[in-house]
Amino acid sequence: MVTARTADARPAINAALVRNLVDSQLPQWAALPLDLLEPAGSDHVIYRLGEELSVRLPRHAGAVGQAEKEFEWLPRLAPQLPLAIPVPVGVGEPGFGYPWRWAISRWLEGEVATVEALADSSAAAVELAKFLTALQRFAPEDMPAAAARDELTTPPLASRDHATRAAIAEVGGTFDTTAMTDLWNAALSAPGWDRPPVWFHGDFHTGNLLTVDGRLSAVIDFGGLGIGDPACDLTIAFTLMSAAGRAALRTALGVDDATWARGRGWALATGLNAYTSYAAVDPRVAAQTTRQITESLIG
Repeated sequence: MVTARTADARPAINAALVRNLVDSQLPQWAALPLDLLEPAGSDHVIYRLGEELSVRLPRHAGAVGQAEKEFEWLPRLAPQLPLAIPVPVGVGEPGFGYPWRWAISRWLEGEVATVEALADSSAAAVELAKFLTALQRFAPEDMPAAAARDELTTPPLASRDHATRAAIAEVGGTFDTTAMTDLWNAALSAPGWDRPPVWFHGDFHTGNLLTVDGRLSAVIDFGGLGIGDPACDLTIAFTLMSAAGRAALRTALGVDDATWARGRGWALATGLNAYTSYAAVDPRVAAQTTRQITESLIG
C-alpha cells in the first residue's frame, strides 16, 4: 500500500503573508486584489494579483532559486518561442517570516490542457514540437559556458536510479514490475546525448500547458529550465499524448531511438516519484501519474 511521505518543513503561506510581502516590497501593485489559485503545483503557492499578474512563492527548499533564474532568462526567451510564457516582472525578498525569494509574473489566460481534448491531436503534437525546437535553438550571445552550467543542469537520469528502483518495488502490486524494470534498464543503458547541450524546459508535462478555445496557447512553470540533454522534455509525450499523438510528436521532433528511450525513462521516474509521494492523499495526482506510468510502459 502506497502511503503519503512525510512532508519536509514548509513555511505557512496565506493571503495575509502575500499581501504584506507585495505591499511592503513592490508597492506599485499594493492596491491589486489577491486570489488563491487552486489547484497549484507541488513547488509553488500561486496567487493571482489583479487581472494581469500572478505571485509565485516556493513551498519548499527544493524550489528555491527558481525566481531568479526565471527573471534572468524568461524575458529573453519569450520573443523566441511560438507559445506564450509567463514573463517575470519583479522578484521579492524574504520577509514576515517567509524565508525565500519569490516572484511576480505576467498572468496568462487559459485552461490547463487535458488528455481528453488533445491526446490524439496531431496539430497539438506539431505545436509542441515547434515549441521544443525553438527552445532548443535558443542561443544567446552569453550562452552559459560549461563551467557555469551546473546551476542550469538537471542531474542525469542515472542519479534517479536508486529512488526509481525503490519506487518500482513499492508499487509492484499496482504496476507491472518486470515491465518497469525493463524500461528503466533500457533507459539507463541507452547512449547519452552526444551533441552540443541545448535548452530544455525541465518539467514539461500536461499541467504546465495552457489552452484557449481548445488550442495550445502557453507554457508555464520554468523552474526546471536548464541546458543539456533535452530527453527530459519528452515526458509530455506520456502525460498528454496517446500512442498516435506520440508518434506525431516524435516524427515532428525527429527524435532518435536513444533519446526516446531516455525520455521514456524520465517519464517513468518522474511519474513514480509523484505517485509514491502524493497518490495516497491526492486523487488527481493518482490519476495523472497512473496514466503517465502506464503510457511510458506502452512506449
